[in-house]
Amino acid sequence: MALSRIWSAFIIVAIVVASIKCFFFGQSDIFNWMVIGKADDAANPLKLDGVIQTCWVAVELCLKLIGILAFFMGLMSIAERAGGIRLLSRIVGPFFSKLFPDIPKGHPSMGHMIMNFSANLLGLDNAATPFGLKAMESLQELNPSKDVASNAQIMFLCLHAAGLNLIPVSVIAIRASQNASNPTDIFIPCLIVTFVGTIAAMLIVSFKQKINILQPVIIIWVLSISFVIALLVLYIVSLNADGIKSFSGMLSNGLILLVILLIILGGLYKKIDVFDAFIDGAKNGFDTAIKIVPYLVGMLVAISLLRTSGTFDVVIGAIKSGFAFLGADTRFVEGLPTALIRPLSGGAARGMMVSTMETYGPDSFASRLSGIFQGASDTTFYVVAVYFGAVSIKNTRYAIGAMLLADLVGVCTAIGLCYMFFG
Repeated sequence: MALSRIWSAFIIVAIVVASIKCFFFGQSDIFNWMVIGKADDAANPLKLDGVIQTCWVAVELCLKLIGILAFFMGLMSIAERAGGIRLLSRIVGPFFSKLFPDIPKGHPSMGHMIMNFSANLLGLDNAATPFGLKAMESLQELNPSKDVASNAQIMFLCLHAAGLNLIPVSVIAIRASQNASNPTDIFIPCLIVTFVGTIAAMLIVSFKQKINILQPVIIIWVLSISFVIALLVLYIVSLNADGIKSFSGMLSNGLILLVILLIILGGLYKKIDVFDAFIDGAKNGFDTAIKIVPYLVGMLVAISLLRTSGTFDVVIGAIKSGFAFLGADTRFVEGLPTALIRPLSGGAARGMMVSTMETYGPDSFASRLSGIFQGASDTTFYVVAVYFGAVSIKNTRYAIGAMLLADLVGVCTAIGLCYMFFG
């Protein structure tokens, strides 16, 4: 129900704002560009895709997902038959059993979730999505109300949407391409913000579900993860931009190849028909990709209307005027567009970050803040549409509210850290 209301509000607000611009400010072409506009059309003043083009983009995105989902879900099928997922579940069981008390000990969903979190940590979006969808399917098997989000599903998605990421490679690469004096200077702030956002998501959902997060097991695991991250940070800060990019590629892609190798070897060791297992899993990947098309089209169209109507410009202008009236520093407002659009669209937020760099310069306060925003969270509404849509969840309960609250914590943390590091 919450998603339905938010979706409806996006569309209604966008059309109302566009109508005001058309009838009171003389922008007579705005309706045309909202419906049939193309971002690559030189005559399009908005440089944004309208409704029709967005529908095509959504379907194309799902088509591209088919191959990725088929491959990784095929690998997951091999791992399940070989017992690898059960082994992983036993390893993380002591920690996850506290955060996910409704999940039986050793259930495969624990292994699926840790694979998703690991892929996210390394910035492997292509691998994280199949692992995450598989986790949602596993959790759905335990869900007594199939159209209502379970506690475990909400906890998992909130932690996933917090976007804990070790190295924001794409942001560093873009800053380097824009000739920033030190492209890697946003690395530590990004890592801190993602960590704070993840802890915030865990605390928010734990409070709602009445989970005691002060249990020794949870504290030990959180401190252990923090220690490992700290060691990696100490090493990475000694590298330059090229070194970070090289190390990240070797670490992330090397681990993916290692996982593929271990799964195949495990299947052969257990003497299962690995190719048959792969095909069975790949078929599920194809079905999942097709299933999420309606959810993705609906969400992306609503986001498109918000963008093309100029609603974001109105919101940013109001925020800047408000802080200026209070006599506060308004430099952070120039970086806010990336933060506001990040929960809605990763690609749009990336474009907003580049636009901020081109407007204010790559070494400006606004550009650094925009980079931190881009590297420090996931696309909340995309996650909701795809992951809940994949298992046909209609009632998301408090999931969206918890995710947006965690996003807000991340935004505030990012602003504070940007002033601390660059202010």
